[in-house]
Parts: sequence; structure tokens; C-alpha cells
Amino acid sequence: MRANTNWFRDAKWGVFCHYLAADQLTPEQWNAQVDAFDVKALADQLESAEAPYICLTLGQNSGHYCTPNAAYDRFVGIKPSKCSRRDLVADLYDELHPRGIELLVYLPSGAPDRDPVAMEKLEWKNGSQPNYARPPHGLDAEDRPWGSVNPANIEFQRKWEQVIAEWSKRWGAKVRGWWFDGCYFADAMYRRPEPPNFASFAAAAKAGNPQSLVAFNPGVLVPIISLTEHEDYTAGEISRALPECSSRWVDGAQLQILTYLGQNWCSGEPRFSDELVIAYTRYVNSKEGVITWDVPIEPSGLIPEPFVRQLRAIGKSV
Repeated sequence: MRANTNWFRDAKWGVFCHYLAADQLTPEQWNAQVDAFDVKALADQLESAEAPYICLTLGQNSGHYCTPNAAYDRFVGIKPSKCSRRDLVADLYDELHPRGIELLVYLPSGAPDRDPVAMEKLEWKNGSQPNYARPPHGLDAEDRPWGSVNPANIEFQRKWEQVIAEWSKRWGAKVRGWWFDGCYFADAMYRRPEPPNFASFAAAAKAGNPQSLVAFNPGVLVPIISLTEHEDYTAGEISRALPECSSRWVDGAQLQILTYLGQNWCSGEPRFSDELVIAYTRYVNSKEGVITWDVPIEPSGLIPEPFVRQLRAIGKSV
């Protein structure tokens, strides 16, 4: 059953930050960076912009994560762990919650592809065959092309769901939503009648909070689609163009669009005028949709000032 997205619709807009580690960082260097993350300063910036929520990356391709996870360490076996000692998510929540700012998290749906040890230990296998984000009309499940990921990644997904469930159970209601990137092999990996599948994937994310919102990203697709009935809102990744919207619901999922304010994801200077950003935010909201704006974030945890100014312009106008 889908979670209630009314609070998300009412939020109207939010902020997305890719807080990532450089590949060459050692675990100790990563711990030092995460320890220095100024959660109060970031919360001050978001509050000044009247931002209703932020979505923060847990980690990405380097294999470094900004929060501990015993299941991940058990499966991967890297010592010292590339998961930080500090639980940055919990610490950030403690600063955001009194200000009424909600917290969502980002995680890739696959293993960190620039960490060969993690790739091997988590049993991830890349696929190369065509994938279909949703079934072509007229194809039944048994007729659908399944791609080349198939059984080889079943063991990976079982492990990955345990990693996700550990985080979810630890944070409980502190985390209001998940955005899963890279669900490019949806038919091969998740559109299966038995677990692991979309249902078990969503259940892992909701293990600690059944009302947590979940989205699965198939990549940049226009118009925006819903990948499965087991997601609560659309991942909505778009790149250069700002698409039209029709209504709040996309095949039963809350409409949400994610794009960047900079020249690309987490980089550059603001590419739009304040007037355009405000107008498009209002346009999406007029359809009862939600828009999330990605901005760069520094190792210290601060958003560069030009982006803070633009976020404040949005907050004052929406």
C-alpha cells in the first residue's frame, strides 16, 4: 500500500544535495570530512530559505557512506570500514527537526562501481541487454524481455535490502523518504513475482517507518513516469529541459520532479534566473506536484552562497 503523500504535496519544493567522497580518500580522511560536517550551519541555511525538506546522499560510487552500517561491513569486509563512524543522518535530523524541516535520503540501487571489493563481495553483476522501464503495451510478464542481470543479481539484492533495512530501522520516522537511483534494469531485477522484487525493495526502505516515501529512478525520462505501483512518488529525474506537467498523480504516484539549479548535478553556478526558477516551481505546484532542486554542497556541509540566495528567493515566493 502506498504511503500518504499529502505532506509532501503540501511541502511543494525542497533541496537535494550530493554529499560525496572523492574516490582516493582513505577511511580516516573520510571520517575526518564527515566529522567536520557542520549540521547546524546547513540547517541555518535551509531555515533561512524556508526549505521544507532536504534529500541527502548516503553515498554513491566510491563506496564511502556518511553513516555506519553493520550489515554493509559484514558483507563487504573492508577494514577499516568505508562507512563513517558518525551517523550524519541522525545528527542532521537533530538540527532539522526542531526547525520543521523534513529529511529524505538518496541511495543508488546498485553496488558502488568504483569499489571493486564491494562489487565482488556484494555479488553485483552489470547488465548489458535492453531494459524496459515499464512493460510495452501488449506484453504479458512472461513475454517481457528480462535483460541480462537476472539471477546473478538476486543475491546482491538480498544483501542490499538488508543494508537498507538496517538504516531504516535505526532512523525510524526521522527519515521521511528514500530516492533510489539507477533502477535501470527494472524488469530484470525487480519486476518479479517472488522476492527480491519491487515489493521487498520498498519494504526494506519502510522497515523502520511504514509511512516513509519511496521512489525508484529509471533515469532521465520525459514525460515523467511511475516505475512501479510500489513507489509512492515519482523519481522524476530531468536534465536540461523543464517538462510540462499534467496532474498530481502519475499512475497512482505523487508527481515529483528532480533537477539541478547549477550547470549540472552538484556543480557550477546557478543556470536560471530567480524569476524562471520561481515561475517553474509555481507551475509544478499548480498541478499539485512537488519539485526538488539539486544544489552543490561543500565538504564542510555548506551550500555555496549563490545557491542559498536563489533558494531564499524560492522560499519567499512559494
